[in-house]
Amino acid sequence: MISTGTSAAIARAVVYAASVAISVAVLTGPARAGDDAHAQKRVASHTSVAKPSETAHETHWGYTGHSGPSHWGGLSTNFQTCSVGQRQSPINLEPSEGATVEPILFDYNAAPLSIIHNGRTVQVSYPPGSSISIGNMKYELLQFHFHTPSEHSLNGHRSEMEVQFVHRSKDGQIAVVGVLLNTGAFNVALSEIWKRMPARESAEQIHGNVMINAADLLPKRKKYFRYMGSLTTPPCTEGVHWYVLDTPVTIGEDQAKRFSDAVGNNARPLQALNDRLLLSPRN
Repeated sequence: MISTGTSAAIARAVVYAASVAISVAVLTGPARAGDDAHAQKRVASHTSVAKPSETAHETHWGYTGHSGPSHWGGLSTNFQTCSVGQRQSPINLEPSEGATVEPILFDYNAAPLSIIHNGRTVQVSYPPGSSISIGNMKYELLQFHFHTPSEHSLNGHRSEMEVQFVHRSKDGQIAVVGVLLNTGAFNVALSEIWKRMPARESAEQIHGNVMINAADLLPKRKKYFRYMGSLTTPPCTEGVHWYVLDTPVTIGEDQAKRFSDAVGNNARPLQALNDRLLLSPRN
C-alpha cells in the first residue's frame, strides 16, 4: 500500500495496485498518477506504466496462492519490477545515528467520508485542498488506506496495522506517509470510518453528512524514517518518496479484528534495502 471513466478504471488500478492502486489511472512516467482531477482522487499507493491494453486493473493479483506477492512479477509484463526492482517497498526500519531532516508540515482539512472496499484494502479518498509540505515540495493528499499486518517493520517487528497516506506533487511525484498502528486503546479517530467500513468488496460509498479529518489519525510526534522506494502493490513502480513516522498510534483489538475480517492479510513481504540510504529520525 489511482482512477476515472477509462481513466477511472486505469486510475483505480494505480490506486491499489493501485485500485487506488498502493491502485488507478495509468501513467507514462515514474511514480506519477493520472492528470485529471478524478484520477488524482483515486490514486492509491501506485502509479503504473502499463499499456492501455494491459493494466493492473485487468490483471488479477492478490496476497495468497499463485496470484500472491512472490508471483506478482510473472503475472504481467507490466509487473516485472515487482521481481527485478532494486528499490522496492516495504522495508525493515532500523534506527541509526539519526539525521537532520526537514519536518513534514501537515495541512489536512476535514472532508466528507468517501470510502471503498476494493477487494484488497479499505480506502478513503480525499478531495483537493489537503496537503503536506517538505522543504520546498508540496504534495496533495489523494487518499489513505490500510494494511494488516503493517507493511513496514520497526527493528524487525511488524505492527498490527499500518495506514498509508498517498500524496502527489504538481509534477507527478508520489509521496507516501506511513503510520504504524499497535493494538491498545480504542482509536476514536477511526470510529466514524469503521462504522461505515464495508464488510466485503463493494462500490464506493460517499457519506456527505459524515466529516472526517486525516490529521486525527496522526501521532503527536511526527519524526520519520525516510527512503526512496516503490508502490507496495503491482506494478511496484519505483521512485516513491516514503516517510514512515517513528511513533505508532493505537487501535482497539476489536477494531483491528474488524478490518482483518473484512480484508484479510494484505501486507507485502519485506524487501531488501540493497544500496539505498535510510534516514532515521534524530531525537
